[in-house]
Amino acid sequence: MKFLIIGLGSMGKRRIRNLNALGYSSNQIYGFDVRNDRLAEVESTYKINLLKELDEEAWKIVNCVIISTPPDKHLPYLWEAAKHGLPMFVEASVILEGLDELQMYAEDKKILIAPSCTMRFHPSIQIIKEIVHSKKYGKITSYYYISGQFLPDWHPWEHIKDFYASQRATGGCREIVPYELTWMVDIFGFPEEISGFNSKTSSLEADIDDVYVINLKHKDFLGSLNVDVVARHATRLLILNMEEGQILWDWNTKQVKLYDAIEKRWIIYHEPEGTSAEGYVKNIVEEMYIGEIQTFIKSIESGTPFPNTLQDDIKVLELLNLVETSKTGVKV
Repeated sequence: MKFLIIGLGSMGKRRIRNLNALGYSSNQIYGFDVRNDRLAEVESTYKINLLKELDEEAWKIVNCVIISTPPDKHLPYLWEAAKHGLPMFVEASVILEGLDELQMYAEDKKILIAPSCTMRFHPSIQIIKEIVHSKKYGKITSYYYISGQFLPDWHPWEHIKDFYASQRATGGCREIVPYELTWMVDIFGFPEEISGFNSKTSSLEADIDDVYVINLKHKDFLGSLNVDVVARHATRLLILNMEEGQILWDWNTKQVKLYDAIEKRWIIYHEPEGTSAEGYVKNIVEEMYIGEIQTFIKSIESGTPFPNTLQDDIKVLELLNLVETSKTGVKV
């Protein structure tokens, strides 16, 4: 199989490493980027095949496409891949416009589009899903989830003004909301109602909202999601209440704690050891990225559905838009 990776920034380089880890050689990987500095870096470090332009011949060389450009650049490449009948994996998005038409086209032509759902491959998230879906501890009653990062830590090698996360439409905090919701709806289901607040609260040199506080009403339980890019120490913290149990997950401890109210005891699930790329937070393990690319390849080879569909991705992005437009605050 031959792969075309479009966009050779942080995520594009990660996808090269993912494919190498899965046993694919650099000769099987083609790369394209509009920036010459990135082409030079990738040529020096990874030795893959580089394309100077995406002409008709380029699309015929490969069997599938991985789109790792900034979110606001996804759509044109998605359409090109679709028109050439190529299955495609696309990084987490935050731009809703244009996806409905693409989804209908891909469905009609039976073309696989696999939107990234990285956190579904995180070992602790998989443990939590297994516990909840077993229903051993009864129904969910409530959950509270905090996801906090510090935006300058994303790309410490460059200023935040030099990459997409500092732009309003593709702001880092705005992007993380659907990134988290994608795994949350897989476990909790889609909410029936959603509301929240978002605002710029810090002195970060970026015209973005850096905090989102969101309330979610499901059929018979409530939840909350707080996302920010001002946390000086990266944090992911979940408290999940069930009728006969409680789950506590702090990703910094690399374990899931389950209180079994039936047996009156705590059960501890430890994450397997993972590897982190240089320059990234130690909890961002490469294995979850490798896992989703491996699943994408299996979907191509076997025809089995990818865990996240473009239709579901659209629904998640619609939730983001509802949060930003449906304010329910009352001045006091």
